[in-house]
Amino acid sequence: MLFRKFAQQLIYMPKLSRLTLLLSLFVIIAGCGNERGYQAPRNALFTTLSPRQTGVNFINSVEDGENFNVLSYRNFYNGGGVAIADLNGDGMNDLYFAANQGPNRLYVNEGDLQFREVSEAGGAAGAMAWATGVTTVDVNADGRMDIYVCNSGEVDGSKRANELFINQGNDEAGNPKFVEKSQEYGLADEGFSTQAAWFDYDKDGDLDVYLLNNSYLSPDRINPNGENRGVRDAAGGDKLLRNDGPEASPRFSDVSEEAGIFGSRIGFGLGSGLGDVNMDGWTDIYISNDFWERDYLYINQQDGTFKEQLIDRVDHVSISSMGSDVADLDNDGDPEIFSTDMLASDNYRLQAATLFDTYTTEGIKYQADYHHQILQNCLQVNDGNGNFIETAHYSGVSATDWSWGALIFDMNSDGRKDIFVANGIYRDIMNLDFADFLADKEKVKEMVEAKGRYDWRDFVTLLPHNQQPNYAFLNQGNLRFESRAEDLGLGAPSYSNGAAYGDLDGDGDLDLVVNNVNQPAFIYQNNSRERGQRTVTVKLIGTQRNPQGVGAKVSLRHGDETQTLEQYPTRGFLSTVGPELVFGLDQAEAYDELTVTWPDGRKQSLSGGDANTTVEFRYEEASPATPSSEGSANPIFAEADQTLNPVATHEEPFFNDFDHESLLHRVLSDPGPKVVKGDPNGDGREDFVLLGSAGQADQLFLQTAEGTFERAENSSFTFTASYESSCGAFFDADGDGDEDLMLGSGGNEFSRGFSAYAVRYYENIDGNLVYNQTQAPLAGGELSCILPADIDFDGDMDLFLGARAIPGNYGLTPQSFLFVRENGQWVNQTPEELATVGMVTGGAWTDLNNDQRPDLVLVGDWMPITVAFTLQGATISSLFEVPNSRGWWTGLRAADLDGDGREDLIATNWGENSKFKASVDRPLEMHAKDFDGNGKTEFIINWYPPADDRPYPFASKRTMHGQLPHLRKKTLKYEDYARSTYETLFTEEERQMTFSRKAEQLSNCIIWNEGEGRVKLTPLPWQAQLTTQFTAAVADVNGDSRPDLWLGGNLHGLSPQVGRSDAGRGTLLLNEGDRQWSYVSNEASGISVRGQVRDAQFLRLATGDLSLIVGCNNEPVQTYVLRASSSK
Repeated sequence: MLFRKFAQQLIYMPKLSRLTLLLSLFVIIAGCGNERGYQAPRNALFTTLSPRQTGVNFINSVEDGENFNVLSYRNFYNGGGVAIADLNGDGMNDLYFAANQGPNRLYVNEGDLQFREVSEAGGAAGAMAWATGVTTVDVNADGRMDIYVCNSGEVDGSKRANELFINQGNDEAGNPKFVEKSQEYGLADEGFSTQAAWFDYDKDGDLDVYLLNNSYLSPDRINPNGENRGVRDAAGGDKLLRNDGPEASPRFSDVSEEAGIFGSRIGFGLGSGLGDVNMDGWTDIYISNDFWERDYLYINQQDGTFKEQLIDRVDHVSISSMGSDVADLDNDGDPEIFSTDMLASDNYRLQAATLFDTYTTEGIKYQADYHHQILQNCLQVNDGNGNFIETAHYSGVSATDWSWGALIFDMNSDGRKDIFVANGIYRDIMNLDFADFLADKEKVKEMVEAKGRYDWRDFVTLLPHNQQPNYAFLNQGNLRFESRAEDLGLGAPSYSNGAAYGDLDGDGDLDLVVNNVNQPAFIYQNNSRERGQRTVTVKLIGTQRNPQGVGAKVSLRHGDETQTLEQYPTRGFLSTVGPELVFGLDQAEAYDELTVTWPDGRKQSLSGGDANTTVEFRYEEASPATPSSEGSANPIFAEADQTLNPVATHEEPFFNDFDHESLLHRVLSDPGPKVVKGDPNGDGREDFVLLGSAGQADQLFLQTAEGTFERAENSSFTFTASYESSCGAFFDADGDGDEDLMLGSGGNEFSRGFSAYAVRYYENIDGNLVYNQTQAPLAGGELSCILPADIDFDGDMDLFLGARAIPGNYGLTPQSFLFVRENGQWVNQTPEELATVGMVTGGAWTDLNNDQRPDLVLVGDWMPITVAFTLQGATISSLFEVPNSRGWWTGLRAADLDGDGREDLIATNWGENSKFKASVDRPLEMHAKDFDGNGKTEFIINWYPPADDRPYPFASKRTMHGQLPHLRKKTLKYEDYARSTYETLFTEEERQMTFSRKAEQLSNCIIWNEGEGRVKLTPLPWQAQLTTQFTAAVADVNGDSRPDLWLGGNLHGLSPQVGRSDAGRGTLLLNEGDRQWSYVSNEASGISVRGQVRDAQFLRLATGDLSLIVGCNNEPVQTYVLRASSSK
């Protein structure tokens, strides 16, 4: 028998292979949390209606059998879908549920949320196949809704053919009758189908279908090579089926290959989303794939073909993408993409049931064309051009545990779309202790021999039935969401999969239906209208061949807000939502305008209308399509790479910091390139040096009279190319009237004390920069900033050197330096407090106390904003720390931003779009010490998981044990480690003499100079918080005499457990006065930088134009020039 064969394989298979096999077999069978009672609040937004109240007693019952179970069918607990549609033409939405091991069920709506089951009599119960997804659509254009059911199941089964139930009209009792005709229509696909999405991809007027399949092969049996993506597989690969007519009885043909659709055995499709992502009027497709295959984003080429462009348009995706939805979440007119994964929000589940890739594995996947994949839900925000930035952590929707259905709709009718996530799985086989047990061949052998047989049920009994509450996120605006499922009445623990929304009671708000495994389906009544919220319902009456108007786009304008809905009923996971389009108006009594754009471009509008009404649009009344008269405005900046000769490129040698310090949350070996501005040849034109990494020479670019830049050959730079230049400054170091250059070194690749960290001095001799190490200050280390200033007012420049870290010993405090220039020599006058100020990442000299002396402001990793006031005679005061400002700061730049004559500071920071959050009440913590006495410092980062109210060590058990092996005995099991805090993991004695730090502020901020030594810390606008920023360039961009800001960042070298910080494209903020800023989109600014920005400088060209030079790690420099019309 299958179980016995499996047991034999376990016993005699090598341990690593067994673990790989088991995890691949069980990877989708996890649940979490303890079963707990749930009592919905009184007067909640949603009311749970019992089967007795509604007559809907459907249960998707699933039971493992001897010959058909999770071993023979990997997706055994993926559940089934639900469809909402008017199937009998009475104007009320009916329900159809897909069942895995029983008949599908059809319930006719009798009004007042009462339903009657008519499946068997109606002929739509199906052939008892393993039903997955369900779609309602008028396939034969007769005005009646048909039902298409996707089937999957046994590998060798005979019931996998999909079923098409053609609506024959009603019987005498008003019940719809159906006849199965999939073979006749060419839709009886026998693959492992997940869902079918219907739409008119070629704009010929009829509906085609994208058939989403899920490869039946176990992932460990497939060579994870992206080249397999082009090899077609009939059973496991996706298909695009074209409607070839005739109208009344169409036939569908497979055009996948000619249309550019992947259909391989490495496709593990679980979700499909439709929408016009690039706003060209044609339907695009988003496919979410499970396991290591990346998602697909198909862009419609308007000629019957698609181009898969995910990598070009999306920076990272979920690892195990489940359900997905495509809709406009921020009311800017273009659709976002939301996909679900399995990231938990509590420490226990994160540590006891979650495995993250290593940094090396993530890199291998990327090299094999699987793109960057992160274990989390992903919210891809459209930039207006069909390119996306991912904001799930910022938005608060990244972690919903084992999630399936993803739906975007306006739950509370306030005009902002919300997010619902159906989650949970029937058995918790992803428990890592259970996986370890199964991987131990001796234990498995003992268990089998003790019983005298192998019985799968013996193993199943080790696993709990852990239900999970679903998630509901209310939209707060500015891409922020609040998790409110319990408050809304949606917090009942369940094993939920497919879900759909629709107006079931005709009151104008959207009710919710959820298909559960082994428990009754949920019917949730929406009470927003009863609460006084107002809505507008739009009903579309399309063409004969597309009566629902699938693919139409409807917009509602009310005041300054415009909501947009696209008519694509196939949504979420395995399901189909109701056909009505519902707009929330909050408390408004009317709207200003409704506009529908039909799939062929025809339009019609209604100017003004009352709330709480239904508006019907008929295609036959629409005006012919006309070319758009809207011309795109010229962007503020234009690309100008031709101004560099040759185009400069930064080259970063690969170095895996995690191989040397596995507890790191980020790499430290990629500090560059910095762009150092100056005028070394004294011609009055601004030049710059692009700093190089180890093995790459620094590059000097001199500006010509035409406003271009020519690279100047410099033998000194070639001679010192072994250094990794991390910072620098042009200034007159020797007092001869010209600009010399001083450079610091950084990176994390070299041993502590290695000569590559020496400070370098390049003396300006007749406009040439000549290496002269004898005149360099005697200092070294991993430096982040070189800050010259005349602090003793003797006419020469003094120098602060900020130290970033001690290579290979993150967490210890490096030594910073203050040198005073005396008699042509650098004299070290560093106060001890300043020498050990922290892990400095940036600084600036500016006068904070109005005494006409430059004060030193510093920021750094785990540092507060720190001020050292300059006193008489170059004496530095005791350090002042701005309260509640400890952060993961990355840089600092000074400028008078509010025009009060005092320089303010722009402080770049980690940002808010990260798994890491910090506040005064919930700070991040770090404890550094040589915990195991091996002569090397280890550090423990403590954090607050979103669902927990106490801090836990962030590192996984695997990572922690790899760095500190002595902890293995204390936390042998994952469960032990998952319940451990820093205080229980280490004894009181071990915690003595640790170097501890905190961080409570991760936002990018302005430090406003209030005068007299006072400052005020204010976060920058939310658009600047979506990535880790590293630099802020300052210039008046729009000619209003106020300095504007351009910020650049991104940090890709993060531990896979952390994710990636890649949502930045460059952020232009216009200064509106009164300390207010307005954000300029990348499309409007003309600047879009996808890479890892490390520095940027505005330079004034000889032509009078303003240029922006952007230095990106391991990429060419990007150059932009301000358009003349953009400056007043």
